[in-house]
Amino acid sequence: MDETEFWELIDATREAAEGDPEEQADLLVDRLLQFDPDMVLDFARHFEARYNRAYRWDLWGAASLLLGGASDDAFDYFRCWLIGQGREVFEGALHDPDSLAELLDEFDDEMDGDGEELGYAADEAYERLTGTVTPDLGIAPAPGEPSGTPVDFENDGTLADRYPALWDRFRSQG
Repeated sequence: MDETEFWELIDATREAAEGDPEEQADLLVDRLLQFDPDMVLDFARHFEARYNRAYRWDLWGAASLLLGGASDDAFDYFRCWLIGQGREVFEGALHDPDSLAELLDEFDDEMDGDGEELGYAADEAYERLTGTVTPDLGIAPAPGEPSGTPVDFENDGTLADRYPALWDRFRSQG
């Protein structure tokens, strides 16, 4: 599975799930079950590489603003959800986290921002196909700390300065 096929699968399942991340995860498992185990591992590598790439302070700050706070676990699930939004939103957010204010049509903090199940879709499909747990993917391990400069999530002034578009659109949720 190449990068284009990875993103096509993400897009197709998101559209079919009408943006519901839990439904998207279920559909993703169903689609992955149509592939052989090696293709599922390829998908898992693509997902994990992007998940690790998104482990950044600036993105965590944006997630904190969108979610009204973001613990370690909440940020993990946010990164899964962000991948589930597709290539344009994912790459746009990595390029400029504040651009999420424009990239996201709607954002419901009750449903959006938490894609925990998406992070397990490849593992579930692989296990159902093979009866074994997913082996080591052979990619670089996740960094121990987010990359970039830490963000003070508790300082409204810092968040407003660093993420002006997100602040203007979502500050009422925090």
